[in-house]
Amino acid sequence: MRVQILGCSGGVGGSSLRTTSLLVDDDILIDAGTGSADLSLEALTRIDHVFITHSHLDHIACLPFILDSVGDKRDTPLIVHATEETLAILQTHIFNWLIWPDFSKIPTAENPFLRFNTISVGVPVSVGNNRHITALPAYHTVPAVGYLLDSGNGSLAFSGDTTVCTALWEAINLVDNIKFVVIEAAFPDEERELAILSKHLCPSLLEEELQKLTCSPEIFVTHAKPGQFEKIEATIAQFTGPHHPKMLHNNQLFMF
Repeated sequence: MRVQILGCSGGVGGSSLRTTSLLVDDDILIDAGTGSADLSLEALTRIDHVFITHSHLDHIACLPFILDSVGDKRDTPLIVHATEETLAILQTHIFNWLIWPDFSKIPTAENPFLRFNTISVGVPVSVGNNRHITALPAYHTVPAVGYLLDSGNGSLAFSGDTTVCTALWEAINLVDNIKFVVIEAAFPDEERELAILSKHLCPSLLEEELQKLTCSPEIFVTHAKPGQFEKIEATIAQFTGPHHPKMLHNNQLFMF
């Protein structure tokens, strides 16, 4: 698998901040935040699957535009994978003809631009070429999951948005070929109470969470709020435990 980070910011601003989206090979998106808007029309037509962690706007903002831009240029529907709860939110609040057209019925219900696929935590989805994507536990203000991307040769775990979640680490600890973990830390430690209230992590919470990790993958920190990247980076550089996370960057590549 080849994973390119299209966006890893907790917000927007200027030319460098893009919200969450990961491109897997050339046909899968993990989330469809504003990072995916930098893909060309040709690249967007190659996206066959979008796996959504949760329904917050910074993770789904470009999904409606992708369908509108390339739906008629594809021979098959784009498949959006998410939990039952997240799909219900998308259908009720986004693809409802009020905010955006319901592309699961355009041009016809029998031949739509969009299909929904319900997934469950712990149940792998096969997406060809020995690639499996499995929803991982997460705990956020809305129903949320992370994802495990498994090529057979190695795996990358992505938390999505989460706060303290022991079940996430228990699941990662069971993966015998784990190479990378991408975990969020949205706020600096000065805003620890805000992180707790909004069900995110900050560096001190992340350091406590990493004590639950019994394996030794490379760890990368994502989703820093605009203007907080350097503070978060400076704090995690002082971690004294066995794990030494690094900050995630746009266009970073992972091969496994």
